[in-house]
Amino acid sequence: MATSRPYSSHSTAPSAPELPPQSYDHHHQPPPPPPQHQSYYGQYPTPSPPPSSSSSYGPSGGGFPAGTSPDVIRAFQMVDRDRSGFIDEYELQQALSSGYQRFNLRTIRLLMFLFKNPYDSLRIGPMEFAALWSCLGHWRAVFERFDRDRSGKIDLMELRDALYSLGYAIPPSVLQLLISKYDNGLNFDSFVECGMIVKGLTEKFKEKDSGYRGSATLSYDSFMSLVIPFLVSYD
Repeated sequence: MATSRPYSSHSTAPSAPELPPQSYDHHHQPPPPPPQHQSYYGQYPTPSPPPSSSSSYGPSGGGFPAGTSPDVIRAFQMVDRDRSGFIDEYELQQALSSGYQRFNLRTIRLLMFLFKNPYDSLRIGPMEFAALWSCLGHWRAVFERFDRDRSGKIDLMELRDALYSLGYAIPPSVLQLLISKYDNGLNFDSFVECGMIVKGLTEKFKEKDSGYRGSATLSYDSFMSLVIPFLVSYD
C-alpha cells in the first residue's frame, strides 16, 4: 500500500459530510438499505444548480453567488479573457486545473452538460461555475475518504460505498458495468465522470418516476432522449 497522499489540498474545496452511524467498515460489508421513509434513490438528494444570470460580472465578481471564495472568482476570471462572463469547455478545463487537476475533455463536456447555462448551451457563467466547483470539492472529499489504501484510485467495492454515501444505491450488475469501462480502478477524473453519469441519469429517471418507486414506464423516444446524451456527447 502506498503511504503518501496523492492529493493536494485546496482551501476552496468543502469538506464532505460525516457518514451516517451505520457506515461501512473497512472489510467492505454490504451497505445497509436506505431507510424506509426515504425515497428509492437514497438519503442525499442533490439540488440542481441555480439559474445563471445573463449579464457578465464586474471587477468585484458580480454574477457569482454571495459568499463565493475569491479563489473561485479568480479562477473563472483568469480564463475568461474576452470578459464576456462566460467560458467554454477548454476554458473550463484550464480553470479547474488551478484548483483540482486537468480533467479529461470528456469529463469536462459531461460537467458542461449537467451544469448547463440556460442562456448558452456551449458556455457556462459564474453561477454554474461556482456550483460546479463546489460539487467537485464535495466529490473529491468523498473520493479521498473511500480511497482507503491511498493509491489514488478506487476499486469496485470502494466505488459502491462512495456512491452510496452520495445517495445512490447502485445494483451490483450496474456497478460491474461501470467499473468495466476503466482499467485498474478509477482515478479522480474517472470517478467524477462515472459519478456524474450516475447522478445525471438518476435525476433524469426520477423525472419519469414521480412516485420515487424505482420504476417507470418510458416510451422508446423518451428512453433514447434520456440515455443518448450520456453516450455520444463526450467522445
